[in-house]
Amino acid sequence: MGAAREERWSLLWATVAAFILAVDASFVEDLDDSFKENRKDDIWLVDFYAPWCGHCKKLEPVWNEVGKEMGSTGSPVKVGKMDATSYSSIASEFGVRGYPTIKLLKGDLAYNYRGPRTKEDIIEFANRVAGPIIRPLPSQQMFEHVQKRHHVFFLYVGGESPLKEKYIEVASELIVYTYFFSALEEVFPENVTLPEMPAVLVFKDGTYFVYDEYEDGDLSSWINRERFQGYLHVDGFTLYELGDTGKLVVIAIIDDRNVSVEHTRLKSVVQDVARNYRDHFHRNFQFGHMDGNDYINSLLMDDVKIPSVVVLNTSNQQYFLPHKPIESTEDMVQFINEILEGTAEAQGGNGILQRIKRIIYDAKSTVGSVFKSSPLLGCFLFGLPLGVISIMCYGICTADTEGGSDETEASKKETTGRDLTDEGTEEEQEEENDEKPVEIPDGEEEPKNILEKKKD
Repeated sequence: MGAAREERWSLLWATVAAFILAVDASFVEDLDDSFKENRKDDIWLVDFYAPWCGHCKKLEPVWNEVGKEMGSTGSPVKVGKMDATSYSSIASEFGVRGYPTIKLLKGDLAYNYRGPRTKEDIIEFANRVAGPIIRPLPSQQMFEHVQKRHHVFFLYVGGESPLKEKYIEVASELIVYTYFFSALEEVFPENVTLPEMPAVLVFKDGTYFVYDEYEDGDLSSWINRERFQGYLHVDGFTLYELGDTGKLVVIAIIDDRNVSVEHTRLKSVVQDVARNYRDHFHRNFQFGHMDGNDYINSLLMDDVKIPSVVVLNTSNQQYFLPHKPIESTEDMVQFINEILEGTAEAQGGNGILQRIKRIIYDAKSTVGSVFKSSPLLGCFLFGLPLGVISIMCYGICTADTEGGSDETEASKKETTGRDLTDEGTEEEQEEENDEKPVEIPDGEEEPKNILEKKKD
């Protein structure tokens, strides 16, 4: 009875789970070739996938949750998915080059999503890009609400101007990363002062910074640099995003679970430099910390100890290591100044030798990971081909050696015979004499024949 009851409960839970998945999936539309003509009247969030892609299968339950929440909250964004292998021509038109690819399609524009593949991040991206490019802030209460909700956002203050036109142009391109607002000067708190109007500001790190065309250069480049907080928790995805800023990344390599003095002090030193030396370094450096050294070791192909500091140039894969331990803020400032002055030794890079080293390192890492996860599979994948190649090489080498020895022995015999005499050995001469016919003069031949007849 107990076993039968457990079996019924298991069947019930399986049915409920299947029903929940079916309900979630019902909010996600399967798109076909008709989507190209019908999409322009709506805003679409689309997952372009391949049936055989492991990352696509991992994203599928998250995508179903995204569709359910967007549909249940009445969002104007429709959620769909398309098999990019079956409809490759449509996928190519949208610039799909890998799987999965997430795009928000809004009119004639297509925005790529490059953030973490979580439900919350995907939904925030969709709501941000689907809304107005520039969101107005009509009151101080709304301004304070936005300031509490967003860690980083940009704001234009003033009326119509060439700066506003440029601001709208940049916002339409970078809306995939951050929020853009506009407001009148009256809605600002009293602690916000502007040197001139119109102006563009960024609010982050508990304060604000004003764009200066003469010092900061192009507005697009400035916004791209300032869209990150001054100090970050750095991972592989963040490093990839920071590559667009052109900044060097100062990373404290620590263990977040380790509360020893060395780890906490190093993190505090980097945070202090990021906060108190912003005016000196923010145009060239981004600051943060990384939990563990596995990723940075694989990136640099070097053994970076914990805790330590690495300054990474994401554009050319060069990196800098301090020549002495970083004990204080002054040590860190001195190290960064050495990098700016060009006196610090740069390691790594993207030269030919480094590329060869990368190929060898990746091959070793791949082989090692396969053997570590499944030794039997590693032996089969790498041992069998190596065994076949070894047998083939042995056979080729053996065949060449035997043939070469026969030819050598024959040549030795010929050489030895020629070395004895030009006319040959005595035995060879006797054989030649026996085989050689005797020449008889014509006059002597007839008497001999007559005598032979008489004897007969």
